[in-house]
Amino acid sequence: MRRFGNPPDPARSYTPRPGVYAIITRGRRILLTEQSDPAMPVEIQLPGGGIDPGEQRLPALHREVLEETGWKVAPIRHFASYKRYTYMPEYDLYAMKIAHIFLCRAVRRLGLPSEPHHREVWADIEAAPALLGPAGDAHYLRLFNRKNSG
Repeated sequence: MRRFGNPPDPARSYTPRPGVYAIITRGRRILLTEQSDPAMPVEIQLPGGGIDPGEQRLPALHREVLEETGWKVAPIRHFASYKRYTYMPEYDLYAMKIAHIFLCRAVRRLGLPSEPHHREVWADIEAAPALLGPAGDAHYLRLFNRKNSG
């Protein structure tokens, strides 16, 4: 599995943290999420997050996208997976994040994001990779755009 970001520190122990993320399109626009927790830098990401213990990928995807954007989506297929090693201050945890990215279609806005410090962001799909914080998210969105251009 491809790694993005810094290599793991051999002196640290990392907890595996699987998650699901979505490339959600509607025409030539993509739905992203902006995280603006006052304790952390503002970052734009693909909507998604951690899979809870005992939870399967697709239910986690639906839950996370709804929490972070307020949108109901229709998953189309798994697109890519990657890992990155990071510190998660909200959990005081060094994690090996395993990101599973799904292609989805936006179905209907059900309300506002329920997760604090999140808001939906619609962006032009060609410009969106430059907005994304995580390098893996940006890489796979560029790959998606190349496969779907023309």
